[in-house]
Amino acid sequence: MRTKDPFTIQVDNKQIKNKELRDYSQKKEMGGSVPLAEQEKEPITLTIDFKRVRWLFYIIIFSLIVILLRTGYLQIVKGKEYSQSAEENRIRIESVKASRGIIHDRNNNVLVHNIPNFILNIIPADLPKNKDEQNKILNKVSSIIDLNTDQIRDLINAVPSYSYQPVTIKENIDYQKALLLEIETANMPGVKLEVAAKREYLAGNAFSQLLGYTGKITKKEFELSNTDQNQAYLYDDYLGKTGLELYYETELRGKYGKKQIEVDSLGKEKKILFQNDPVSGNNLVLNINSQLQERVYDLINKKVNSSKSITGAAAVVLNPKNGDVLALTSAPNFDNNKFVTGLDQAEFNELLNDPKKPLFNRAVAGEYPSGSTIKPVIASAALQDKIIDTNTTFNSTGGIKIDKWFFPDWKAGGHGVTDVRKAIAESVNTFFYMISGGDENFNGLGVDKIKKYAEFFGLNQKLGIDLPGETTGFLPSQEWKERTKGEKWYIGDTYHLGIGQGDLLVTPLQVASYTAAIANGGTLYKPHVVKEITDAEDNITKAIKPEIIREGFIDPQNIKIVKEGMRQAVTSGSSRGIGDLPFTSAGKTGTAQFGSEGKTHAWFTAFAPYEDPQIVVTVLVEAGGEGNEIALPIAKNALSWWFANK
Repeated sequence: MRTKDPFTIQVDNKQIKNKELRDYSQKKEMGGSVPLAEQEKEPITLTIDFKRVRWLFYIIIFSLIVILLRTGYLQIVKGKEYSQSAEENRIRIESVKASRGIIHDRNNNVLVHNIPNFILNIIPADLPKNKDEQNKILNKVSSIIDLNTDQIRDLINAVPSYSYQPVTIKENIDYQKALLLEIETANMPGVKLEVAAKREYLAGNAFSQLLGYTGKITKKEFELSNTDQNQAYLYDDYLGKTGLELYYETELRGKYGKKQIEVDSLGKEKKILFQNDPVSGNNLVLNINSQLQERVYDLINKKVNSSKSITGAAAVVLNPKNGDVLALTSAPNFDNNKFVTGLDQAEFNELLNDPKKPLFNRAVAGEYPSGSTIKPVIASAALQDKIIDTNTTFNSTGGIKIDKWFFPDWKAGGHGVTDVRKAIAESVNTFFYMISGGDENFNGLGVDKIKKYAEFFGLNQKLGIDLPGETTGFLPSQEWKERTKGEKWYIGDTYHLGIGQGDLLVTPLQVASYTAAIANGGTLYKPHVVKEITDAEDNITKAIKPEIIREGFIDPQNIKIVKEGMRQAVTSGSSRGIGDLPFTSAGKTGTAQFGSEGKTHAWFTAFAPYEDPQIVVTVLVEAGGEGNEIALPIAKNALSWWFANK
C-alpha cells in the first residue's frame, strides 16, 4: 500500500519532488559542485504532526479560559470580600472598655474603686502561622512572666485561631516586668501589653460578702451574655461574681466604646482613625454606714474567734421607717482583694473547705430555727385573730403535759399567771403553747393560721433585698410533714412552731425585717442596701425609694401591745441587759436548739428609741448558747455606738 508523501512547501513557485531532494543532498555531502540552477531549487521544508498540534492548541485555549474565569471570579464575585479582608488586616475595630462604677457608703466614703493594672494579651489571629516562629514568641514571653509555655498555649487554644479578640495571658504584672515586656515584644506579632483597670476593695473584710468581687468571665458566662451577637462581653472581660458587684453588674459595668485603628504588619496599632468613647459605669451610694458596719463585724468576728464551738455569726441593722440597710455582715469573712489579684487553687480550696464557711453570707442565706424571737409574731397573730386579748391569762406551772409528752417552760416551776405582755417579756413557753396549739379547753391558732400570719410578716419568702443569694427560710405545714416524713401533724408540732423550734427556719434578715415591722407599727418594708445610683459626674440617675411589701395586716392597737411586751422585756424581762443604755429600747432574746447534741443558736433582736424607733439590730451567733448572754451584748454595743455617733 502506497503511503502519501509529506506535503511539500513551494519555493520560488517550483515543486521539488522527493527524489530530486535526495539527489541534491547526496551531491552536497560528496563535496561535488552543484549547478547554480539546482542551487536555486534548494527547498525549505517543515514537517508537522497535525494531531499533536491540535491537542496543544486545545490545552492552550483551555488554560486561557480557566485563567480568565478564575480572574473574573476573584475580581468580580469575590473581589469585595477579598478587598474587605485585606482592609481588615490593615484597619480594625476594637472595643474600648468602660471604667467600672465606684461604690460609696451613705457618707460618701469610697468602699471600692479602680486602680491601674498591667495586662499581657495575645491576639490569636496575629500570631505567625509557622509553629516554630510561634514557639519562639511564646517561649520568650514565658521567660519574662514566669508562666509555662504550655499554659500560655492552652489559654490561646481556648479561643478560635482566627479571633482578633485579645486573650489575657497574665495580669497584675509589676512595673519592671511590664517595662521589659514592652521592649521585648515590640516586634512580636500578636503580643500586646495593655494598661487596664482592676478593682481595689478599701473597706476590709467587714464588707467582703456585701460588696462581693469581680472575676474573669467563664466560657459559659461569655456564651450566655453574647446571645443575638450583641457582643456584650469580651473574652478577657471581668464581671461581678457575688454581692453588690453581681447584683448591680449592669449599672456598674458601663457601656463599651469602639475605635477604628490602623495596624502594621505585626498587628501593632499605628494610629487611631476614629473613636467612639466609652460611657463609664454608674456609681452606687449605699445606705450602709461603714463605721457601724465595721463595728458590728468586729464584734461578731471576735465572738466567732473566741470559741471553737461557735461556727459563725451574722448581724443586720435596719432603719424601720423605710427599710434602709445600715449594716449587714457575716463572720467569718474573707479578703475579696485576693480574688482580684488571683487565688491559686490551694488558696481557693482552703476557703471552700473551711468548716466555718467564710464565703457563706449568713445574714441573707443562713437558715436557722428562730427560737423565741418568733414570739412577737405569734402574739401579734393571736391578738389579730382574736384568740386572745390583753386580759387573757394562762398559769405557767413549768410546762404542759399532753398524754405522755411534756413540753416545758425554760424556767423551772413556771412563771405563774401570765398575760401577753409578760409572756413576751419573760419568754413564757406555756403561754405560747396555748395560743399556738391550745388544749382540750382552749383553741389555739393552729398550724395553718400560724403559717398565714408568719407569711404576712415576711417568712417563707424572699424579701427582695438587692443582694444575690437570699433564701426563703421555711414554714412547715401538715401537708409537708405527711408528704416528706410520712407522719401526721401532732399538737406537739404546733407547740414547737409557736416557740420557734421544730422545722421552722428563718434568716437573720427576716428576723430584722419583722422586728422592724413591729417597731414601725405594722409595715413590712423591702430591705434595700443601695440608696441611690449616680453617673460618673455624681449626678443622681436613680434614687431608691422605700418600697412597702405589706401593711395593715395587724391592727395598730395589737402592734402596740406587742411593742409594750418587748419594752417590758428590757425593763424587767429577758432583755434587761440593754436596760442601762442612755435611751429607751425594746427587744427579744432567743435561744434556738438545733441538732441532736443539745446545742443552741443565740439570737437577739431589738429596736430603739422605743417611742420613735429609728434603728433595728438583729444578731445571730451560731452554736453560741444563750441569746441574752452571747447575742445581746453584741447588739448592745452596736446600739451604744449608734447613739453616740448617729
